[in-house]
Amino acid sequence: MKKNQLRLNDTMKALVDEYIVSCEPVSSRILNEKYLGDVSSATLRLDLLKLEQMNLISQPHTSAGRIPTIGGYRKYLEIIEPEHVKISYPRMDMLRDLLIHNYKDTPRALHYIMQMLAKETDQLSFVAEPEVSNGYLAKLEVFPIGDRKLLFVMSLDSGLDKTVIMKCDYDITETQLRKLVRYLNDELVGLRIYDIANKVLVEMRDNMHQDNALVSLFLRELHRAFIEISDFFIHFDGSIKFLEQPEFDSKHAILSFMNMIQRQDLLLSLMRNNPARDKVCILMGEDLDIKEWHDFVVIYGRYEVFGIPGYLGVLAPIRTDYRKLIPLIRDITETITVTTRRGMIVPQ
Repeated sequence: MKKNQLRLNDTMKALVDEYIVSCEPVSSRILNEKYLGDVSSATLRLDLLKLEQMNLISQPHTSAGRIPTIGGYRKYLEIIEPEHVKISYPRMDMLRDLLIHNYKDTPRALHYIMQMLAKETDQLSFVAEPEVSNGYLAKLEVFPIGDRKLLFVMSLDSGLDKTVIMKCDYDITETQLRKLVRYLNDELVGLRIYDIANKVLVEMRDNMHQDNALVSLFLRELHRAFIEISDFFIHFDGSIKFLEQPEFDSKHAILSFMNMIQRQDLLLSLMRNNPARDKVCILMGEDLDIKEWHDFVVIYGRYEVFGIPGYLGVLAPIRTDYRKLIPLIRDITETITVTTRRGMIVPQ
């Protein structure tokens, strides 16, 4: 790379680093004093002009310093990417122990990990639970738990268990329940969860048991249970501290951020279309379909639990600590995937 380009990259990196810390337009004087002391003031001003002409930085006011544009953030991420390999998160052993200790209740472990991510980053963290719809049913168990409620336990061939509690508006004896569950295991074990939820149970209700009201009612509850575990739901966690950032000083910004959180369908679609299989993915600017979201960024990684995929990351203002967040999310998602790989977890 040519010397001039290297210097431009150093200027770009220094400007974004300073803006992330200060949340104030960055002047050439600050860059000169704190980051680029070996570059003359005249050269630095020319470099800033070049970066502005490249639409990587902008000047909000005539007499103010510069701030990065969305293109500037993307350039910054490109510049600092080689540095990520030198950074590792030091508490991965604790996460491994947490996953091993909760090997029968992975959602609980993921909840703890999401809380830890929120605490470490002071941002709103999220976990999109493992998408079980592509898994295969290994065993179905149903238990009455009083007050006309049934506990459905679906064990997948991957080793993952999912539980759902459903309220039923009818009476069913334990003998009837055992017979139904035995019959359904014979019919459903080995089938894909998605097919059970969206085809098999629908056909069974419509075609096989029209003359048996009890069976039809039970299949309705079972269908609802399978639909519920097939949903790919996002859980959020964060302290009130993330709202103390300057970006949330306006009501408009808070409302835009809340709208972003509520549009789980769109967030899931964006992550599925950018699966981030081997790296951390960063969505900003036009990556996010809604203009009001362009002041924010979605940083996430893809993990697998017993081979079933999910997503973990943070929603944050676009002015955020990428140097910390990217290696942190990378290490956490990698640890989840490796620790829960089939045959890896050995309970102690």
